[in-house]
Amino acid sequence: MSGPLRIRRAILIAMMAGILIGLSAAPAMVCAQSVSVVMEVSKRPIKTKSEPPYPKLAQQLHVLGKVKLQVTVSADGAVTGTKVMGGSPVLVKSVVETVKDWKYEPAGKETLETVEFTFSSGT
Repeated sequence: MSGPLRIRRAILIAMMAGILIGLSAAPAMVCAQSVSVVMEVSKRPIKTKSEPPYPKLAQQLHVLGKVKLQVTVSADGAVTGTKVMGGSPVLVKSVVETVKDWKYEPAGKETLETVEFTFSSGT
C-alpha cells in the first residue's frame, strides 16, 4: 500500500472511530417532545392512523427532514404496500412501519395515496 493511500485509510479509520465513540457517548438531548411531525395526506380519508416515533438514531444525529411515501391501499382500506419516494434513511423505517398499520376508509377499488411526513424542530 502506497504512502498516500495508507494515510487516507488511517484518516478514514480514525474518523469512523470518532463517529462511533461520539454516538455511543452522546447523550440523547433531543427527545420526541422537541420534534414535531406534520403529516400531509392525499384524498382518501383515513379511518385510523398514528404518528411515527422519532427514531433514537435520528435523535442522536439530530436528523430532521421530510419522508415521502406512495401507499397502496386495498379496496377494504388496508395498506398493502409502500414505496419510499424520498427522505432520510434514518427516518424512513419509522414512517413505513407506522403507515403499514393505518386503515383507510373503504373504496370501490385499490388506490395509490401519497403521504408526506415532516420531522422538524419543535423549538
